[in-house]
Amino acid sequence: MTELWLVRHGQTDWNVQGRYQGQADPPLNAAGLEQAARAAEALAGRTYAAIYTSDLERARVTAEIIGRRLGMDVLVDTRLREVNQGAWEGMLSTEIQARYAGEWAARQRDPLHFRPPGGGESVTDVAARLWAFIDELVTHAPDGPLILVSHGLALATLVCRARGLPLAQAFDLIPENAQAHRIEWNPPTETQRSNSDDNEPNRIPVPGDAQESRQPDQDSL
Repeated sequence: MTELWLVRHGQTDWNVQGRYQGQADPPLNAAGLEQAARAAEALAGRTYAAIYTSDLERARVTAEIIGRRLGMDVLVDTRLREVNQGAWEGMLSTEIQARYAGEWAARQRDPLHFRPPGGGESVTDVAARLWAFIDELVTHAPDGPLILVSHGLALATLVCRARGLPLAQAFDLIPENAQAHRIEWNPPTETQRSNSDDNEPNRIPVPGDAQESRQPDQDSL
C-alpha cells in the first residue's frame, strides 16, 4: 500500500468561465496562485518521498509552489494530464451543445466511453492511462507518501480505483481546486492483471473540504 496525496491544480480563468480545459494550457490566475500557496501550507509538516505533476502549466506551477514550500524537486510526467477534450477545449458547454448537438447527445447517453471529436479521450481512456501510471509508479518510486498534482477528472478516476467505486462516480468526485486529498493505493493482484484486458477501469477529503455533486455536462475540465 502506498499513501498518495492528490492535489488538483489551482484556479484558472477558464475554471471561472466554465470552459473545457482538457489538455489546453491556460495559466493559473491570481486566485489559483494563492490556492496553491495554501495547499503547500496544508501539506507542510509531513514527510514525502516525491512530488509528481502533470506537465500542463496550471498543474506544474501548482506543484512547483508546493515543492518550494517543502524543499523538494518536482518530477514531471505527461501521463498525469487531464482528459483530452479534443475540439471542445476552450469552449463553454452551451457552445458545445449548439455546435456539436449530436455528439453532445451521444456523450449524455454514454459518458464513460464517449470521445470528443478531434482526438479526444473517454473517461475509461483516462482511467486506464492514470491507473497504469500509478501502478508503475508505486512499484518503482521511493518508499513513502507521494504527492500527485494533476487535474479534476484524472484525479477522480484514481479515487474511484482506490475506494473500489464504479468509474461512473468519477464525475461526483472531481476535487475543488488546490485541495489535498489522501488515498491509499494498492497495486493490482496477479489475477487482476491477467483479467485487465477483459475489464474496464472500475476522496478522502482533508478536514473542512466540501464537495459538490456534478453531472458530466457540468464539468469545466
